[in-house]
Amino acid sequence: MLRRIQLNQSNYYSPKANEQYFSVSQYKDFIKCEAMAMAKISGVYKPEMTRAMLIGSFVDAYFEGTIEQFIQENPAVFTRKQELRSEFRKANEIISRIKNDELFMRFMSGDKQRIMTFELFGVPWKMKMDSYLQHICITDLKVVANYRSLPYWRYDLQGALYQKGVEIVTGEQLPFYLAVATKERVIDLDIFQIPQPSLDMGLNEVAVNIGHFAEVKAGYVEPTYCGKCDYCKSIKAAKIRNYNELLEVT
Repeated sequence: MLRRIQLNQSNYYSPKANEQYFSVSQYKDFIKCEAMAMAKISGVYKPEMTRAMLIGSFVDAYFEGTIEQFIQENPAVFTRKQELRSEFRKANEIISRIKNDELFMRFMSGDKQRIMTFELFGVPWKMKMDSYLQHICITDLKVVANYRSLPYWRYDLQGALYQKGVEIVTGEQLPFYLAVATKERVIDLDIFQIPQPSLDMGLNEVAVNIGHFAEVKAGYVEPTYCGKCDYCKSIKAAKIRNYNELLEVT
């Protein structure tokens, strides 16, 4: 029987941890493209972090108390003159805006980056919560372009798995909230609770898909290629195509 590693802040994102455990982000990778997900797990494919992702990570790092380490590991936050790039000055504005909001800070006042592991639907899972208020709620911090983009990222799946994970580990079913700040010219911020019916539907969706994804991850089933993601484009060979394909309405 495979003995799984004990997870901590240092090894949570390690290749071994990603190989042994499913996570919300890994599950979402499998939804997008099974071949890409497998390439990431094996280390063959390492997508670059975009500037937009770095801004969110900058804010995350501040509130989890690892901002100095983040800056050391991501020198791109500075210009050649060692000045903070404009987008990260915006991140500092977002941080200041959050710190001055009493309600937002209350939701962010829980146990930071709390790691839990659990078994669900026959597979092992890992999760790391931005703010875990024991007996009260689970909160995840999000920095987004605008509120309209929230549903696109399927945070209902994250909420469903985090809620179920806490319930399995502690016996408590806690509400799940998104503490959201926007990168708009005028920063907006609010707390969004994902309704329980949405969380239930998200969990049911995971239940339907995870068996197949687990078989792919274990090597029992060949992964499918979406043909559209950056990974698929990076490995494809050229072929002759009909120009009129480009005129078709998708």
